[in-house]
Amino acid sequence: MNILLVLIPVTALVVIAGVALFFWAVNHQQFDDLDTPGILPLLDEPASDATPAPAEDTTGKP
Repeated sequence: MNILLVLIPVTALVVIAGVALFFWAVNHQQFDDLDTPGILPLLDEPASDATPAPAEDTTGKP
């Protein structure tokens, strides 16, 4: 029964921390857009980003 004297305050601290983190996330707009992050991996990247830039000639010869 003495363990209850430890478990009840520890549980209360965990609940308070969870509630505080939830309200922090709400205040920092973590839940504003729930649809776009799930769609981003499915979108195609533009073709212009896939082409590598030409390499520069560093030999110094004309």
